[in-house]
Amino acid sequence: MGRVRQLSRYPVKSMLGEDLDQAYVDETGIAGDRAFAVLDCLTGKVASAKNPRLWRDMLTVRSTLLPSDATGAPAVRLTMADGTTETVTVTGHRDPALSTMLGRDVRLLDRAAPGATIERMDPAQVRTEDDLSSAQTGSSVLAAGSPPGTFFDFAPLHLMTTATLAGLAAHSGRPVDAGRFRPNIVVEVPDPGAGFVENLWPGRRLRIGSDVVAEVVVATPRCVVPALRHGEGEPDVALLQVLSRHNRLRLAGVGVLPCAGVYARPLEFGVIRSGDPVEFC
Repeated sequence: MGRVRQLSRYPVKSMLGEDLDQAYVDETGIAGDRAFAVLDCLTGKVASAKNPRLWRDMLTVRSTLLPSDATGAPAVRLTMADGTTETVTVTGHRDPALSTMLGRDVRLLDRAAPGATIERMDPAQVRTEDDLSSAQTGSSVLAAGSPPGTFFDFAPLHLMTTATLAGLAAHSGRPVDAGRFRPNIVVEVPDPGAGFVENLWPGRRLRIGSDVVAEVVVATPRCVVPALRHGEGEPDVALLQVLSRHNRLRLAGVGVLPCAGVYARPLEFGVIRSGDPVEFC
C-alpha cells in the first residue's frame, strides 16, 4: 500500500518536534511523543496552540527529548526561534525560563491529570488572521482514545498520506508542509493523485514494518493549528477553507467536520523505521 516516508515525534505538546530514522512504538504511541505538556498555572489547563490567542508562539519553539538529568527528572531541550536554547525539567513548580518564553506562569508536566482539558478555537470561525485573536474557544478533554495520563488529542498515532498532502497542494495552489498537521507517520502511497485515500481506512488494521500493527480508529478532525505559523513558515488561514470545501466527513457522535489524516491505536508493538512498508492486515 505504501511506505513510511517520514517519522516524527513532538516531545512537548504544541511545540515543534523532531524527525526520526526509527522509533519504538507501544500502547502510548511513538516513544517520547507528547511526553510533556505545558500547564497554565492560572487556569490549570494544558496549554495548546488550539487556543492561538494564548499559545500560538509555542509553534515557534522546537522540542528535543533528552535523557533524564542527574536527579532523574525528565528533561527536554527547547530551541527558540532566535537559536537560543533552554533545558527544562519537570519539577512540579513554575518554570522561570518557560514562563518568560511564553509570557505566562507555566510549568512542565510529564503526566496528564484525570480529566485534563485544553481550550480549542472553533476553526469554522477562522477566515482571516484577525479571527485567530477573536474567535470563540471551548474546552475538550484530552486522550479520550489513549491510555490515561497521556497528552494526545485523541489516539496515540496520527498518520497522513502523500496523496492527501498532494490533494491539499492542488486545491490550494501551493505546496503544503506535512508539519502543519503534526503527523507521526507520513505514508508515501503509489498514486499521489488519489486524493484523501485514508478516509477509507477507519476500521482497518495496518502493519507498519515487521513488528507494529495499528488499528485505524477515525479520521482526524482539524483544528486551527494548520493555519498558524510553524517555525519560520507563514500562517496559512486559507488552508482551513480548503479542507472545509474538499474533505468534510461525518464523524459518529460529533458531526460533519473538515478532516485530514487518521488516528490509530497500536495493537502490536515494536520498532518502525523510515522506509518500512505499510500494508493492510
